[in-house]
Amino acid sequence: MSPQQTGSRKRKAPALEATAASSSSQGSAAAAADGDGPLPPKKQKRPAARRSLLHYLKGREVGARGRAGLPGFEGELRGYAVQKLPELLRERELALGTLNKVFASQWLNARQVVCGTKCNTLFVVDVQSGQITRIPLMRDRGPGPARAQPSCGIHAIQLNPSKTLLATGGENPNSLAVYQLPTLDPVCLGDRHGHKDWIFAIAWMSDTVAVSGSRDGTVALWRMDPDVFSGSIAWHNDAGLPVYAHIRPRDVEAIPRASTNPGNRKVRALAFSGKNQELGAVSLDGYFHLWKARSTLSRLLSIRLPYCRENVCLTYCDELSLYAVGSQSHVSFLDPRQRQQNIRPLCSREGGTGVRSLSFYQHIITVGTGHGSLLFYDIRAQKFLEERASASPPSSPGLAGRKLKLTCGRGWLNHDDLWVNYFGGIGEFPNALYTHCYNWPEMKLFVAGGPLPSGLHGNYAGLWS
Repeated sequence: MSPQQTGSRKRKAPALEATAASSSSQGSAAAAADGDGPLPPKKQKRPAARRSLLHYLKGREVGARGRAGLPGFEGELRGYAVQKLPELLRERELALGTLNKVFASQWLNARQVVCGTKCNTLFVVDVQSGQITRIPLMRDRGPGPARAQPSCGIHAIQLNPSKTLLATGGENPNSLAVYQLPTLDPVCLGDRHGHKDWIFAIAWMSDTVAVSGSRDGTVALWRMDPDVFSGSIAWHNDAGLPVYAHIRPRDVEAIPRASTNPGNRKVRALAFSGKNQELGAVSLDGYFHLWKARSTLSRLLSIRLPYCRENVCLTYCDELSLYAVGSQSHVSFLDPRQRQQNIRPLCSREGGTGVRSLSFYQHIITVGTGHGSLLFYDIRAQKFLEERASASPPSSPGLAGRKLKLTCGRGWLNHDDLWVNYFGGIGEFPNALYTHCYNWPEMKLFVAGGPLPSGLHGNYAGLWS
Protein backbone atom coordinates (compact mmCIF):
# COMPACT_ATOMS: atom_id res chain seq x y z
CA MET A 1 0.00 0.00 0.00
CA SER A 2 1.50 3.39 -1.03
CA PRO A 3 1.79 6.39 1.35
CA GLN A 4 -0.88 8.29 -0.64
CA GLN A 5 -3.35 5.42 -0.24
CA THR A 6 -2.76 5.19 3.48
CA GLY A 7 -3.35 8.93 3.84
CA SER A 8 -6.75 8.85 2.08
CA ARG A 9 -8.25 6.63 4.80
CA LYS A 10 -8.36 9.57 7.23
CA ARG A 11 -8.79 8.69 10.92
CA LYS A 12 -8.60 4.90 10.70
CA ALA A 13 -5.26 4.88 8.95
CA PRO A 14 -2.75 5.48 11.81
CA ALA A 15 -2.59 1.79 12.79
CA LEU A 16 -1.39 0.99 9.29
CA GLU A 17 0.82 4.07 9.11
CA ALA A 18 2.78 2.97 12.12
CA THR A 19 3.76 -0.15 10.22
CA ALA A 20 4.71 1.81 7.13
CA ALA A 21 6.62 4.43 9.09
CA SER A 22 9.38 2.01 9.99
CA SER A 23 10.35 1.75 6.33
CA SER A 24 9.28 5.20 5.03
CA SER A 25 8.99 8.49 6.91
CA GLN A 26 6.96 9.96 4.00
CA GLY A 27 3.94 7.81 4.85
CA SER A 28 3.24 9.54 8.19
CA ALA A 29 3.79 12.99 6.67
CA ALA A 30 1.24 12.29 3.90
CA ALA A 31 -1.30 11.01 6.42
CA ALA A 32 -1.07 14.16 8.52
CA ALA A 33 -1.53 16.38 5.45
CA ASP A 34 -4.64 14.56 4.20
CA GLY A 35 -6.46 14.22 7.54
CA ASP A 36 -9.70 16.22 8.33
CA GLY A 37 -8.26 19.06 10.39
CA PRO A 38 -4.88 19.55 12.03
CA LEU A 39 -3.83 16.76 14.36
CA PRO A 40 -2.11 17.64 17.66
CA PRO A 41 1.67 17.41 17.32
CA LYS A 42 2.83 14.02 18.40
CA LYS A 43 6.35 13.00 19.17
CA GLN A 44 7.36 10.25 16.76
CA LYS A 45 7.99 7.08 18.71
CA ARG A 46 10.79 5.00 17.30
CA PRO A 47 9.98 1.29 17.33
CA ALA A 48 12.10 -0.58 19.82
CA ALA A 49 14.84 -2.59 18.18
CA ARG A 50 14.48 -6.26 18.90
CA ARG A 51 17.98 -7.49 19.52
CA SER A 52 17.50 -11.10 20.51
CA LEU A 53 19.02 -13.88 18.42
CA LEU A 54 15.59 -15.39 17.88
CA HIS A 55 14.14 -12.20 16.34
CA TYR A 56 17.22 -11.75 14.16
CA LEU A 57 17.05 -15.30 12.77
CA LYS A 58 13.27 -15.05 12.23
CA GLY A 59 13.72 -11.76 10.41
CA ARG A 60 16.45 -13.21 8.23
CA GLU A 61 14.25 -16.24 7.49
CA VAL A 62 11.49 -14.09 5.97
CA GLY A 63 13.92 -11.73 4.23
CA ALA A 64 13.69 -8.70 6.54
CA ARG A 65 16.96 -7.10 5.52
CA GLY A 66 16.20 -3.40 5.77
CA ARG A 67 15.09 -3.12 9.38
CA ALA A 68 16.76 -0.71 11.73
CA GLY A 69 19.18 -2.37 14.08
CA LEU A 70 19.84 -5.49 12.03
CA PRO A 71 23.16 -4.48 10.40
CA GLY A 72 24.67 -3.62 13.77
CA PHE A 73 23.27 -6.75 15.34
CA GLU A 74 24.55 -8.84 12.45
CA GLY A 75 28.04 -7.42 13.09
CA GLU A 76 27.72 -8.26 16.80
CA LEU A 77 26.54 -11.77 15.96
CA ARG A 78 29.43 -12.29 13.54
CA GLY A 79 31.93 -11.13 16.16
CA TYR A 80 30.37 -13.49 18.70
CA ALA A 81 30.54 -16.36 16.19
CA VAL A 82 34.23 -15.69 15.49
CA GLN A 83 34.93 -15.91 19.21
CA LYS A 84 32.84 -19.01 19.91
CA LEU A 85 33.07 -21.05 16.69
CA PRO A 86 36.49 -22.72 17.32
CA GLU A 87 35.36 -24.59 20.44
CA LEU A 88 32.28 -25.89 18.59
CA LEU A 89 34.17 -27.31 15.58
CA ARG A 90 34.25 -31.08 15.06
CA GLU A 91 36.44 -32.89 12.55
CA ARG A 92 35.50 -35.14 9.64
CA GLU A 93 38.55 -36.51 7.83
CA LEU A 94 38.62 -36.60 4.03
CA ALA A 95 40.41 -39.41 2.18
CA LEU A 96 42.90 -38.18 -0.44
CA GLY A 97 44.30 -41.55 -1.56
CA THR A 98 48.06 -41.58 -2.05
CA LEU A 99 48.56 -37.86 -2.75
CA ASN A 100 51.59 -36.36 -1.03
CA LYS A 101 51.29 -33.34 1.32
CA VAL A 102 48.72 -30.65 0.62
CA PHE A 103 50.53 -27.28 0.58
CA ALA A 104 47.75 -24.90 -0.55
CA SER A 105 43.94 -24.68 -0.55
CA GLN A 106 41.06 -22.27 -1.26
CA TRP A 107 37.27 -22.56 -1.14
CA LEU A 108 35.68 -22.36 -4.61
CA ASN A 109 32.08 -22.50 -3.36
CA ALA A 110 30.03 -23.90 -0.47
CA ARG A 111 31.13 -27.49 -1.08
CA GLN A 112 34.30 -27.49 -3.23
CA VAL A 113 37.90 -26.76 -2.22
CA VAL A 114 40.80 -26.54 -4.69
CA CYS A 115 44.14 -27.89 -3.43
CA GLY A 116 47.77 -28.16 -4.54
CA THR A 117 50.22 -30.84 -3.39
CA LYS A 118 53.90 -31.62 -3.14
CA CYS A 119 53.47 -34.25 -5.87
CA ASN A 120 52.47 -31.39 -8.21
CA THR A 121 48.79 -32.27 -8.34
CA LEU A 122 46.05 -29.64 -8.63
CA PHE A 123 42.65 -31.05 -7.63
CA VAL A 124 39.18 -30.11 -6.43
CA VAL A 125 37.66 -32.02 -3.51
CA ASP A 126 33.93 -32.08 -2.80
CA VAL A 127 33.74 -31.86 1.00
CA GLN A 128 30.27 -33.45 1.07
CA SER A 129 30.81 -36.46 -1.20
CA GLY A 130 34.61 -36.73 -0.91
CA GLN A 131 34.94 -36.89 -4.72
CA ILE A 132 38.31 -35.72 -6.10
CA THR A 133 38.67 -34.15 -9.56
CA ARG A 134 42.17 -33.57 -10.93
CA ILE A 135 42.84 -30.39 -12.92
CA PRO A 136 45.34 -30.61 -15.84
CA LEU A 137 48.42 -28.44 -15.32
CA MET A 138 49.58 -25.95 -17.91
CA ARG A 139 52.81 -26.76 -19.71
CA ASP A 140 55.58 -24.33 -20.70
CA ARG A 141 55.91 -23.52 -24.39
CA GLY A 142 59.46 -24.93 -24.52
CA PRO A 143 61.69 -26.98 -22.23
CA GLY A 144 63.38 -23.79 -21.01
CA PRO A 145 66.79 -23.47 -19.39
CA ALA A 146 65.48 -23.39 -15.82
CA ARG A 147 63.32 -26.49 -15.69
CA ALA A 148 62.33 -27.13 -12.06
CA GLN A 149 62.47 -30.40 -10.19
CA PRO A 150 59.14 -32.23 -10.30
CA SER A 151 59.19 -32.93 -6.54
CA CYS A 152 58.67 -29.25 -5.58
CA GLY A 153 54.91 -29.19 -6.02
CA ILE A 154 52.28 -26.46 -5.83
CA HIS A 155 52.88 -24.12 -2.90
CA ALA A 156 50.32 -21.38 -3.60
CA ILE A 157 46.72 -21.00 -4.78
CA GLN A 158 44.93 -17.64 -4.72
CA LEU A 159 41.58 -16.37 -6.08
CA ASN A 160 41.22 -12.81 -7.36
CA PRO A 161 38.81 -10.50 -5.44
CA SER A 162 35.80 -11.22 -7.71
CA LYS A 163 36.57 -14.97 -7.70
CA THR A 164 36.65 -15.10 -11.49
CA LEU A 165 40.33 -16.12 -11.81
CA LEU A 166 42.56 -18.56 -9.94
CA ALA A 167 46.36 -18.27 -9.88
CA THR A 168 48.70 -21.15 -8.98
CA GLY A 169 51.78 -22.97 -10.27
CA GLY A 170 52.11 -24.72 -13.61
CA GLU A 171 53.54 -28.10 -14.50
CA ASN A 172 56.85 -26.27 -14.19
CA PRO A 173 56.66 -24.86 -10.61
CA ASN A 174 58.62 -21.79 -11.80
CA SER A 175 55.64 -20.66 -13.95
CA LEU A 176 52.48 -18.82 -12.93
CA ALA A 177 49.26 -20.49 -14.17
CA VAL A 178 45.93 -18.64 -14.32
CA TYR A 179 42.58 -20.44 -14.67
CA GLN A 180 39.09 -19.06 -15.22
CA LEU A 181 36.36 -19.67 -12.63
CA PRO A 182 34.06 -21.44 -12.19
CA THR A 183 34.97 -23.60 -15.22
CA LEU A 184 38.72 -23.91 -14.41
CA ASP A 185 39.52 -23.43 -18.09
CA PRO A 186 43.16 -22.38 -18.65
CA VAL A 187 43.63 -18.66 -19.38
CA CYS A 188 47.36 -17.94 -19.47
CA LEU A 189 50.75 -19.16 -18.27
CA GLY A 190 53.57 -16.89 -17.09
CA ASP A 191 56.52 -18.87 -18.44
CA ARG A 192 58.39 -16.14 -20.35
CA HIS A 193 61.16 -14.10 -18.68
CA GLY A 194 59.71 -14.82 -15.24
CA HIS A 195 61.09 -16.79 -12.30
CA LYS A 196 64.11 -19.08 -12.44
CA ASP A 197 63.09 -21.12 -9.39
CA TRP A 198 59.97 -22.39 -7.63
CA ILE A 199 57.03 -20.07 -6.94
CA PHE A 200 56.30 -20.13 -3.20
CA ALA A 201 53.68 -17.37 -2.88
CA ILE A 202 51.00 -15.49 -4.86
CA ALA A 203 48.90 -12.42 -4.03
CA TRP A 204 46.26 -10.63 -6.13
CA MET A 205 46.40 -6.81 -6.13
CA SER A 206 43.22 -6.45 -8.21
CA ASP A 207 41.03 -8.59 -10.46
CA THR A 208 43.63 -8.52 -13.24
CA VAL A 209 46.98 -7.95 -11.47
CA ALA A 210 48.82 -10.61 -9.46
CA VAL A 211 52.25 -10.81 -7.80
CA SER A 212 54.31 -13.97 -7.37
CA GLY A 213 57.24 -14.57 -5.03
CA SER A 214 59.92 -17.12 -5.83
CA ARG A 215 62.79 -19.06 -4.34
CA ASP A 216 65.04 -17.20 -6.79
CA GLY A 217 64.75 -14.10 -4.56
CA THR A 218 62.44 -12.08 -6.82
CA VAL A 219 58.84 -10.84 -6.86
CA ALA A 220 57.14 -10.53 -10.25
CA LEU A 221 54.09 -8.44 -11.18
CA TRP A 222 51.76 -9.95 -13.79
CA ARG A 223 48.89 -8.20 -15.59
CA MET A 224 46.15 -10.31 -17.20
CA ASP A 225 44.65 -8.97 -20.41
CA PRO A 226 40.85 -8.87 -19.86
CA ASP A 227 40.32 -9.67 -23.57
CA VAL A 228 41.95 -13.07 -23.04
CA PHE A 229 39.29 -14.32 -20.63
CA SER A 230 36.27 -12.04 -21.18
CA GLY A 231 34.95 -14.34 -23.92
CA SER A 232 34.50 -17.10 -21.28
CA ILE A 233 35.28 -19.80 -23.86
CA ALA A 234 38.30 -22.08 -23.88
CA TRP A 235 40.32 -22.31 -27.08
CA HIS A 236 41.40 -25.75 -28.31
CA ASN A 237 43.88 -26.88 -30.92
CA ASP A 238 43.33 -29.55 -33.58
CA ALA A 239 44.10 -32.31 -31.08
CA GLY A 240 41.38 -31.03 -28.73
CA LEU A 241 43.87 -29.77 -26.13
CA PRO A 242 43.21 -26.40 -24.46
CA VAL A 243 45.19 -23.46 -25.80
CA TYR A 244 46.24 -20.61 -23.50
CA ALA A 245 48.28 -17.43 -23.75
CA HIS A 246 51.94 -17.30 -22.69
CA ILE A 247 52.70 -14.08 -20.85
CA ARG A 248 55.66 -12.27 -19.32
CA PRO A 249 55.76 -10.17 -16.11
CA ARG A 250 55.35 -6.38 -16.26
CA ASP A 251 57.93 -5.93 -13.50
CA VAL A 252 60.46 -8.10 -11.65
CA GLU A 253 62.11 -6.85 -8.46
CA ALA A 254 64.88 -8.56 -6.49
CA ILE A 255 64.83 -8.89 -2.71
CA PRO A 256 67.81 -6.91 -1.32
CA ARG A 257 70.69 -9.05 -0.14
CA ALA A 258 71.17 -9.05 3.61
CA SER A 259 74.73 -8.82 4.91
CA THR A 260 74.00 -11.50 7.52
CA ASN A 261 72.75 -14.19 5.12
CA PRO A 262 73.15 -13.01 1.50
CA GLY A 263 72.56 -16.43 -0.08
CA ASN A 264 69.15 -17.11 1.50
CA ARG A 265 66.85 -14.33 0.27
CA LYS A 266 64.19 -16.74 -0.98
CA VAL A 267 60.70 -15.22 -0.98
CA ARG A 268 58.55 -17.48 1.17
CA ALA A 269 55.24 -15.63 1.63
CA LEU A 270 53.27 -12.60 0.37
CA ALA A 271 50.31 -10.60 1.71
CA PHE A 272 48.59 -7.62 0.08
CA SER A 273 47.00 -4.64 1.84
CA GLY A 274 44.19 -3.35 -0.36
CA LYS A 275 43.60 -0.39 1.95
CA ASN A 276 47.18 0.88 1.64
CA GLN A 277 47.95 -0.65 -1.79
CA GLU A 278 51.08 -2.22 -0.31
CA LEU A 279 52.62 -5.67 -0.63
CA GLY A 280 54.34 -7.42 2.27
CA ALA A 281 56.93 -10.14 1.64
CA VAL A 282 58.85 -12.46 3.94
CA SER A 283 62.23 -13.89 2.93
CA LEU A 284 64.03 -16.83 4.49
CA ASP A 285 66.99 -14.67 5.52
CA GLY A 286 64.80 -13.29 8.31
CA TYR A 287 63.50 -10.05 6.78
CA PHE A 288 60.10 -8.48 6.14
CA HIS A 289 59.92 -6.28 3.02
CA LEU A 290 57.22 -3.75 2.09
CA TRP A 291 56.54 -2.61 -1.49
CA LYS A 292 54.27 0.09 -2.86
CA ALA A 293 52.14 -1.63 -5.49
CA ARG A 294 51.14 0.45 -8.50
CA SER A 295 51.85 -0.32 -12.16
CA THR A 296 55.28 -1.40 -10.88
CA LEU A 297 56.67 -2.33 -7.46
CA SER A 298 58.76 0.13 -5.46
CA ARG A 299 60.31 -1.00 -2.19
CA LEU A 300 59.47 1.09 0.86
CA LEU A 301 61.39 -0.66 3.63
CA SER A 302 63.00 -3.85 4.92
CA ILE A 303 62.78 -4.85 8.59
CA ARG A 304 64.80 -7.49 10.41
CA LEU A 305 62.32 -9.92 12.03
CA PRO A 306 62.65 -10.71 15.75
CA TYR A 307 62.59 -14.46 15.06
CA CYS A 308 64.60 -15.44 12.01
CA ARG A 309 64.24 -19.22 11.69
CA GLU A 310 61.72 -20.71 9.29
CA ASN A 311 59.63 -17.62 8.53
CA VAL A 312 57.32 -19.43 6.13
CA CYS A 313 53.86 -17.81 6.38
CA LEU A 314 52.40 -14.31 6.34
CA THR A 315 48.91 -12.83 6.59
CA TYR A 316 47.41 -9.33 6.80
CA CYS A 317 44.48 -7.93 8.76
CA ASP A 318 42.82 -4.90 7.08
CA GLU A 319 40.84 -3.91 10.18
CA LEU A 320 43.95 -3.67 12.36
CA SER A 321 46.45 -2.71 9.58
CA LEU A 322 48.66 -5.48 10.89
CA TYR A 323 50.88 -8.14 9.33
CA ALA A 324 51.46 -11.45 11.12
CA VAL A 325 54.56 -13.59 10.38
CA GLY A 326 54.82 -17.25 11.37
CA SER A 327 58.25 -18.65 12.30
CA GLN A 328 59.67 -21.77 13.94
CA SER A 329 58.03 -21.14 17.31
CA HIS A 330 56.44 -17.66 17.25
CA VAL A 331 54.00 -15.38 15.46
CA SER A 332 55.32 -11.80 15.19
CA PHE A 333 53.05 -8.81 14.54
CA LEU A 334 54.18 -5.87 12.40
CA ASP A 335 52.64 -2.46 11.78
CA PRO A 336 55.02 -0.87 9.23
CA ARG A 337 53.86 2.62 10.23
CA GLN A 338 54.90 2.22 13.85
CA ARG A 339 58.53 2.53 14.86
CA GLN A 340 57.92 0.50 17.99
CA GLN A 341 55.71 -2.59 17.78
CA ASN A 342 53.14 -2.58 20.58
CA ILE A 343 51.84 -6.13 20.21
CA ARG A 344 54.12 -8.73 21.70
CA PRO A 345 54.83 -11.91 19.69
CA LEU A 346 52.96 -15.05 20.63
CA CYS A 347 54.73 -18.34 21.23
CA SER A 348 53.13 -21.47 19.80
CA ARG A 349 55.02 -23.83 22.17
CA GLU A 350 54.52 -26.79 19.86
CA GLY A 351 57.88 -28.52 20.28
CA GLY A 352 59.74 -26.33 17.78
CA THR A 353 57.80 -27.78 14.86
CA GLY A 354 56.90 -24.30 13.71
CA VAL A 355 53.94 -22.24 12.58
CA ARG A 356 52.95 -23.57 9.15
CA SER A 357 49.78 -21.63 8.28
CA LEU A 358 48.12 -18.40 9.44
CA SER A 359 44.84 -16.58 8.80
CA PHE A 360 43.14 -13.47 10.21
CA TYR A 361 39.41 -13.00 10.59
CA GLN A 362 38.38 -9.87 12.50
CA HIS A 363 40.45 -9.97 15.72
CA ILE A 364 41.08 -13.73 15.82
CA ILE A 365 44.17 -15.29 14.23
CA THR A 366 44.15 -19.02 13.48
CA VAL A 367 47.50 -20.82 13.73
CA GLY A 368 48.19 -24.16 12.02
CA THR A 369 51.25 -25.82 13.55
CA GLY A 370 53.75 -28.42 12.41
CA HIS A 371 52.53 -30.70 15.20
CA GLY A 372 49.01 -31.32 13.91
CA SER A 373 47.13 -28.75 15.99
CA LEU A 374 45.12 -25.56 15.49
CA LEU A 375 45.44 -22.66 17.94
CA PHE A 376 43.33 -19.49 18.14
CA TYR A 377 44.67 -16.14 19.35
CA ASP A 378 42.64 -13.06 20.27
CA ILE A 379 44.73 -10.11 19.10
CA ARG A 380 42.73 -7.60 21.17
CA ALA A 381 43.03 -9.49 24.43
CA GLN A 382 46.55 -10.65 23.44
CA LYS A 383 45.91 -14.18 24.62
CA PHE A 384 44.89 -17.59 23.24
CA LEU A 385 41.24 -18.62 23.29
CA GLU A 386 40.62 -20.96 26.19
CA GLU A 387 38.53 -24.07 26.68
CA ARG A 388 35.18 -23.57 28.34
CA ALA A 389 35.20 -24.25 32.08
CA SER A 390 31.91 -26.18 31.72
CA ALA A 391 33.64 -28.63 29.39
CA SER A 392 35.95 -29.74 32.23
CA PRO A 393 34.83 -32.31 34.83
CA PRO A 394 34.29 -30.81 38.31
CA SER A 395 37.04 -33.04 39.67
CA SER A 396 39.69 -31.47 37.41
CA PRO A 397 39.65 -27.70 38.02
CA GLY A 398 43.14 -27.41 36.49
CA LEU A 399 41.68 -27.99 33.01
CA ALA A 400 39.53 -24.88 33.19
CA GLY A 401 41.10 -21.94 31.36
CA ARG A 402 43.43 -24.22 29.40
CA LYS A 403 44.45 -23.03 25.92
CA LEU A 404 41.99 -24.21 23.28
CA LYS A 405 43.72 -26.60 20.90
CA LEU A 406 42.12 -28.66 18.13
CA THR A 407 44.18 -31.76 17.28
CA CYS A 408 43.83 -33.09 13.75
CA GLY A 409 43.47 -36.75 12.74
CA ARG A 410 46.09 -39.23 11.60
CA GLY A 411 45.63 -38.88 7.84
CA TRP A 412 47.51 -41.35 5.61
CA LEU A 413 51.23 -42.27 5.75
CA ASN A 414 53.11 -44.35 3.17
CA HIS A 415 54.96 -47.17 4.94
CA ASP A 416 57.82 -47.26 2.44
CA ASP A 417 61.52 -48.18 2.83
CA LEU A 418 62.46 -44.70 3.99
CA TRP A 419 59.85 -44.87 6.74
CA VAL A 420 61.17 -48.27 7.85
CA ASN A 421 64.91 -47.53 7.60
CA TYR A 422 65.11 -43.93 8.82
CA PHE A 423 62.16 -43.58 11.18
CA GLY A 424 62.19 -47.06 12.70
CA GLY A 425 58.69 -47.84 11.53
CA ILE A 426 57.10 -45.32 13.91
CA GLY A 427 53.41 -45.98 13.50
CA GLU A 428 52.16 -42.42 13.70
CA PHE A 429 53.46 -38.94 12.83
CA PRO A 430 51.63 -35.72 13.60
CA ASN A 431 50.72 -33.90 10.42
CA ALA A 432 52.02 -30.42 9.68
CA LEU A 433 49.02 -28.21 8.87
CA TYR A 434 50.44 -26.44 5.82
CA THR A 435 47.15 -24.85 4.81
CA HIS A 436 43.73 -23.94 6.18
CA CYS A 437 40.88 -21.81 4.87
CA TYR A 438 37.53 -20.72 6.30
CA ASN A 439 34.10 -20.69 4.69
CA TRP A 440 32.52 -18.24 7.12
CA PRO A 441 28.98 -18.13 5.64
CA GLU A 442 28.78 -21.90 6.17
CA MET A 443 30.83 -21.84 9.41
CA LYS A 444 33.28 -24.43 8.05
CA LEU A 445 37.05 -24.76 8.19
CA PHE A 446 39.11 -26.83 5.72
CA VAL A 447 42.52 -27.97 7.00
CA ALA A 448 45.16 -29.98 5.14
CA GLY A 449 48.83 -30.95 5.20
CA GLY A 450 50.97 -34.02 5.70
CA PRO A 451 53.97 -35.39 7.64
CA LEU A 452 56.58 -32.76 8.52
CA PRO A 453 59.81 -34.69 7.64
CA SER A 454 60.57 -33.93 3.98
CA GLY A 455 61.29 -37.55 3.07
CA LEU A 456 58.01 -38.98 4.35
CA HIS A 457 55.11 -39.42 1.94
CA GLY A 458 51.58 -38.90 3.24
CA ASN A 459 48.62 -36.55 3.50
CA TYR A 460 45.93 -35.18 5.77
CA ALA A 461 42.70 -33.31 4.98
CA GLY A 462 39.78 -32.57 7.27
CA LEU A 463 36.57 -30.57 7.31
CA TRP A 464 35.84 -28.93 10.66
CA SER A 465 32.24 -27.81 11.11
